[in-house]
Amino acid sequence: MSLNYANNKISEEEYLQGELVAEFKHEFIDGEAYAMAGASETHNLLSLNMASELRNQLKGTPCRTFIADMKVKVANDFFYPDVMVVCQQDIARDGVYAASQSGTGAANNFDYYKQSPVIIVEILSKSTRKFDKNAKRLKYQNISTLEEYVLIDQTIAEIEVFKKKEHWQAFYYYLGDAITFESLGVTVLVEDIYYQVNNDDVLAFLQEKNQTAAQDTDTNPMQSPYPTIQKP
Repeated sequence: MSLNYANNKISEEEYLQGELVAEFKHEFIDGEAYAMAGASETHNLLSLNMASELRNQLKGTPCRTFIADMKVKVANDFFYPDVMVVCQQDIARDGVYAASQSGTGAANNFDYYKQSPVIIVEILSKSTRKFDKNAKRLKYQNISTLEEYVLIDQTIAEIEVFKKKEHWQAFYYYLGDAITFESLGVTVLVEDIYYQVNNDDVLAFLQEKNQTAAQDTDTNPMQSPYPTIQKP
């Protein structure tokens, strides 16, 4: 996050209306809107990989996977999670939604934000790391439907998963591990989440994996399917 969107506090309705025409996205915290910085190539790859893995495995279920441009509402704040999975339809809980349905207010019928995510994923960067791991995490944990909060590091290959059923204890995963998101019944390889990401951890992991594969080939060469004929 960076500069304030306005000098004074604004209303929720003003924020939502402003986002419809704003050139850049803003997150809305305690009545103030903050411009969001652009994302790196690695950030985009990690978001897309994670969303693709979840979406592919959730086909045929009511769950929907959203990425980057869909807001989540937490009390009176709005954020743009990097990835979010929602498994139920939102219901009217606030004046903004009621006003939109009556034609008297903001045009927002949950097409622009969600309130009931099951999983939220954030990609860590130097500028957002502290906020994502602390203040934002505590806000997200107030969402009644949220079961897992996932933090993916882009500088090293490390994934942190906070689980509601474990009293929001953090669990860590690395290359070679598989992560089971119990709330969705989905298992994803850490290696697949870091697909095409070229940080030092990933490059070292792939080099070791290729060396192991080469050694296995040398130790166990492919056997011919035909019997060996002994010459007299």
